[in-house]
Amino acid sequence: MRTIFKAILGFLQEADILLLVLCLLSAIYGTLLVSSAITNRDGVILSVQIGAIVLGVVLFVLFSYIDIDIIADKSIALFVISMLFISTLFVWGIGAEEVGEVGWLRFFGIGVQPAEVVKVPFIIIMAKMISDYKERRTLSSIVSLAKILFVAGMIIAMVIVASGDIGNPLMYIVVLLSMLFVGGLKLRWFLIGGALVAALSPLVWNYFFSDLQKERIQAPFWPEQIDPTRLRVLWQSDMSINAIASGGFSGQGLGSGTITQSARMPAQHTDFIFSVAGEELGFMGCLLVVLLLSAIIIRCMFVGLKSNNPLGMLVCMGVASVLIAQSILNIGMCLGILPVIGVTLPFFSYGGSAIVTFFSAAGIVSGIKMRPKPLRFRSQF
Repeated sequence: MRTIFKAILGFLQEADILLLVLCLLSAIYGTLLVSSAITNRDGVILSVQIGAIVLGVVLFVLFSYIDIDIIADKSIALFVISMLFISTLFVWGIGAEEVGEVGWLRFFGIGVQPAEVVKVPFIIIMAKMISDYKERRTLSSIVSLAKILFVAGMIIAMVIVASGDIGNPLMYIVVLLSMLFVGGLKLRWFLIGGALVAALSPLVWNYFFSDLQKERIQAPFWPEQIDPTRLRVLWQSDMSINAIASGGFSGQGLGSGTITQSARMPAQHTDFIFSVAGEELGFMGCLLVVLLLSAIIIRCMFVGLKSNNPLGMLVCMGVASVLIAQSILNIGMCLGILPVIGVTLPFFSYGGSAIVTFFSAAGIVSGIKMRPKPLRFRSQF
């Protein structure tokens, strides 16, 4: 008993308890919103969400005690496992096949989204490669950059081909660019990359996007040309905007939102959970969502900046960048200013895969806070 008490006390003293509390508050707040958004009070959905939070906390504790350098040293194995895991979608993938997305696996009635789960190993793999090349002073060489882009491109391409998803691959790209920038890649490569993207955009647009995906991307910017009746691709975003606008400053009350409780807004417990907060809890409810997410992001960045381990710093920045990108894109979707491409709100939206993934990522950040600079890095940086 004394040993258990000592272990708990040690964890409370060394781990990033502030980060854990912020993540828990966000997840609990999200669960309240999800419970209101499920108008038929589907107990399975709530059970999955609560179970994912419990598992997420367990993984937070576990990853707090695992040395990130040990995990990163197995980056080749992480890459192989990630590719194999995503490739299972070719055989068992399910989802919205009518829009070309089959990004889920289902086990005993519970869905798992490989593209969500693989975000954590992707961040670790990229951090390992970038930190190693940074240590050798070769990060900006064409050979090193080509290797990084090849590995990242393989994972991103596998996600796109296997699932048909464009939201999560975009998050991977943002994470990669953010980590390369923080790692110190020369500015000229970003300029060259921007020029290549501009040159290849017409080809990618014409041959790699479906008509529906094109319409979703264009709709917020040219609504009259893409969906003049506003009954197709703009329907979700219009419902979301109306819900948020009707909430006013303090909202209509949890469980009392007119649009939310009528279930007229598709995916209101997943992609559009921010709209539920806006309608039922108003501006103050939305502000609390933004403040909690901002606090988590700032905490991850703070731990990264305080870390003397370049690998740990890059991992923390990678976690922060995916949180920033997903939060901005999801909230932008709900406000009708960004395309609806199926990206959930971290810690708040329903989804066991995402909840477990983000708690695990936060646990890795906590572990980085707990550990001093590795010996092999003390003569570098």
